Amino acid sequence: MSDNALGDFLRARRSGLRPEDVGMASYGVRRVAGLRREEVAVLAGVNADYYTRLEQGRERHPSAQVLDALSRALHLDTDARAHAHQLAGTAPAYRPAQQRDVVSAALRQLMDGYPNTPAFVLNSALDILAGNALADALYSPFDPADNLARMTFLDPAGRDFYADWERSSQATVANLRQAAGLDPDNPRLRVLIEVLTEQSADFAALWRAHTVRGKTRDAKQLNHPDVGPLTLTYQAFDVRDAPGLQLVIYHAEPGSPSAQALSLLGTIGATRRQTAQGPPAR
Repeated sequence: MSDNALGDFLRARRSGLRPEDVGMASYGVRRVAGLRREEVAVLAGVNADYYTRLEQGRERHPSAQVLDALSRALHLDTDARAHAHQLAGTAPAYRPAQQRDVVSAALRQLMDGYPNTPAFVLNSALDILAGNALADALYSPFDPADNLARMTFLDPAGRDFYADWERSSQATVANLRQAAGLDPDNPRLRVLIEVLTEQSADFAALWRAHTVRGKTRDAKQLNHPDVGPLTLTYQAFDVRDAPGLQLVIYHAEPGSPSAQALSLLGTIGATRRQTAQGPPAR
């Protein structure tokens, strides 16, 4: 990872904005995409030389007020604004507890209590640590179903499974970017990001965009080879007794074709498990 995280973030977000996005007229030939540094400085009401030093890493300690002004100028949403403050050290000190990728028996029992909806546990690197039977059936096209980012970018099944692959891939990278900002020394995250950057040009390009987003709730359009299209929503919950872990629960609209498809998927999964276990002993 770069040692100029804040500067890289500001530069990436500046390059993603056009003058018309912020109500400015465009003059002259632009050699690179996005706003000029001077334009960001004007929008934020800061000195242009000071802003340049921020991007170049020669100034690394902007005030919270300056970051708020830059966030408004760059049209940052809530997650991205918090990320900028975290990178600059102006957010409340975040000292992540040592993450233990252990799913308790009670949490596993809770997930198994949702037989009609997929439920699984993720860590900050998007490793799938545990899931109920329907989650296993949902992700059965992947071998292995071990990490959502690896599955999205490196598994051949990913582009067929995610109906809107571009949106899913952007969300995945945004989740990892937020996690890396909160815990930049996490060894698992660093290794995962290095591998994905080396092996996927798509990931590398999205990573350079510095988009930040937490996993809370969203809709998913999936294509499962056993049951066809699925439209699901999900909710993500922090696991209070295991900092850094999240419980994710998918949901289909009751009575919808997706709900019927999930029910069928559960039946298929149960049949396959029974077949794999063989006939009961006599």
